[in-house]
Amino acid sequence: MKRRCAVLDDYQDVALSMADWSQVRDTVDVVVHRQHIADQDALVESVGDCEIVVVMRERTPFPAEVFARLPRLELLVTTGMRNASVDLAAAARHGVTVCGTASGSEPAVELTWALILGLVRHLVPESTALRDGGPWQSTVGTDLYSSRLGLLGLGRIGTNVARIGQAFGMEVAAWSRNLTAERAEAEGVRLASSMEDLLETSDVVSVHLVLSERSRGLLGAAELRRMRPGAFLVNTARAAIVDQRALADALRGGWIAGAGVDVFEQEPLASDHIYRSLPNLLATPHLGYVTRNNYERFFTQAVEDIRAFLADEPVRVLAPR
Repeated sequence: MKRRCAVLDDYQDVALSMADWSQVRDTVDVVVHRQHIADQDALVESVGDCEIVVVMRERTPFPAEVFARLPRLELLVTTGMRNASVDLAAAARHGVTVCGTASGSEPAVELTWALILGLVRHLVPESTALRDGGPWQSTVGTDLYSSRLGLLGLGRIGTNVARIGQAFGMEVAAWSRNLTAERAEAEGVRLASSMEDLLETSDVVSVHLVLSERSRGLLGAAELRRMRPGAFLVNTARAAIVDQRALADALRGGWIAGAGVDVFEQEPLASDHIYRSLPNLLATPHLGYVTRNNYERFFTQAVEDIRAFLADEPVRVLAPR
């Protein structure tokens, strides 16, 4: 008897075309859900008859109470090798194997720079005015050359963001709790003496930290007030690193010139969310990892995960720490 597999949150309806699912068709029936299922009861009803579920990053959470209500679930595949919305300990208690896939950092780097450039050159309002017959030029852009780029985090993504900033002729500084002067110097980056120093001296601040209990709420009202009034904040990491209400207040109050955001605490964003109406916010619907190469990698390896699990040789297993 075939197992049933649900693929969740396939917004663009591309999961089945991005990989060769024929490799598991003889043993697995695959059902794709394009629309996000926000209600937990609706989620359980939709996938309750499935032994396998494939989730896209952190779009649909799988906390302990969901695992408890899915007795047939055997395998959960998540794209990426880290998913903070999956309770791995609960999965293990309920006998569910969780496997991941590789993920490239290049798409997030590129989107970070798309947001930075869009902000400093006011691309959205200028393009909208051009299309709508509005004024021909109404803004003055901010130069990147000779300005300061401050990075919160100098990991794989932060390092590549730094290199592009240097190519623009920017002075680059970075800070994180574990960053050393030697590591920063190796990338031609100045180690900021503190996070406060980084915020106070940067023209663009870009967040590239992993979400943890130490980084959750790291940037609140007090920290945002330390930034320059003409500075921009960009967050393509995780929404919870920045206090969302404080950021809205900073944008409305003119504490900073603008922000570029690709991540939100609840996705999709509510239709009446204040972020949809702030004129100095450039927001995108979590596009950081949404590229053809990444999706092909995600779904090809998801098929590999399923095949390996069915052969009793699971790969890329994510275990609770």
